[in-house]
Amino acid sequence: MYQLLKQEGAARRGEFTTVHGTVQTPAFMNVGTAAAIKGGISSYDLVDLKCQVELCNTYHLHIRPGDDKIRQLGGLHKFMGWQRPILTDSGGFQVFSLAKLRTIKEEGVYFQSHVDGKKIFMGPEESMRIQSNLGSTIAMAFDECIENPSTREYTKRSIERTVRWLVRCKAEMERLNSLPDTINRNQMLFGINQGSTFDDLRIWHMQEIAKLDLDGYAIGGLAVGETAEEMYHIIEVIEPYMPKDKPRYLMGVGTPANIIEGVWRGVDLFDCVMPSRNARHGHLFTWDGIINIHNAKYELDDRPLDLQCDCPVCRNHSRAYIRHLIKANEMLGMRLAVMHNLYFYNTLMEKIRAALDEGCYGDFRAHWLPILSKRI
Repeated sequence: MYQLLKQEGAARRGEFTTVHGTVQTPAFMNVGTAAAIKGGISSYDLVDLKCQVELCNTYHLHIRPGDDKIRQLGGLHKFMGWQRPILTDSGGFQVFSLAKLRTIKEEGVYFQSHVDGKKIFMGPEESMRIQSNLGSTIAMAFDECIENPSTREYTKRSIERTVRWLVRCKAEMERLNSLPDTINRNQMLFGINQGSTFDDLRIWHMQEIAKLDLDGYAIGGLAVGETAEEMYHIIEVIEPYMPKDKPRYLMGVGTPANIIEGVWRGVDLFDCVMPSRNARHGHLFTWDGIINIHNAKYELDDRPLDLQCDCPVCRNHSRAYIRHLIKANEMLGMRLAVMHNLYFYNTLMEKIRAALDEGCYGDFRAHWLPILSKRI
């Protein structure tokens, strides 16, 4: 259940209640693709890093270790030792981006595993069954992530099929949630808006999927090569047609600036591999801008990564030490860098929520946008 607490323009401050706890929104979901955050971060670390929701990947967990095995072990929460909400994406994006060969048909998608080349079929029912085995809090609908650019004709055919797939996802999830041995009988279903960069197709698709009265709605198919301005435009186009009483999720986005702008346009939930991936390469987010810890100027710098940060890393370690670890390919270097970036992102969301609570989000946006986009 989503409760809108406050609004400033299109920006929303809310609470999203689930069977695994209440999420304060806007929120950033930390990406633990294969039931772990890359960089050696455990579920117990995530609690200290202020993570509210962890995102795991249906495709990867289906391939390895197998969703049937996770079900036998009591579901994803028990498997990874995480008690708060988990969102599982449907596997659609990976099927379309990683699969070596794929054939899209009305029943679903036939493809080869990117790990061992094994032939796999996934359609709406299969995706729902895998996610039910995982027992996540929120399951994402199975959709086609349309390549950008795509022709208008192809996009139209694709979103029409995605609506039909969504109807099947909903029916299968209702069936699974009614079974006595289902791990999470309160599993929620989010639909995904597609339509490439065609305004009218995006609007039509949003109107169609809104009719199904799902638990939440996502905007998919963005941050895949279009400009930030195009992405913001699409959000503005869709926003009036998104149900006001349901959470809104912008998939795979993004930089701190993207998040600030997404919130401004009415988005509640975000996810992105960027904070952890960038950290592993020495790119660290700070309240003064972005630093590259590989730079020689940090070799003798005994200050914390960020003078304004109180994360466990900044409280205990210097820039010089973290630079040394990363240069020496020590695993601890990656771990500390990822911890810092995730803490930064989750603190950014706290500050966004506080600004919305105080009715000064416009000022917050104007102040922080140029700073957080700057490379030091």
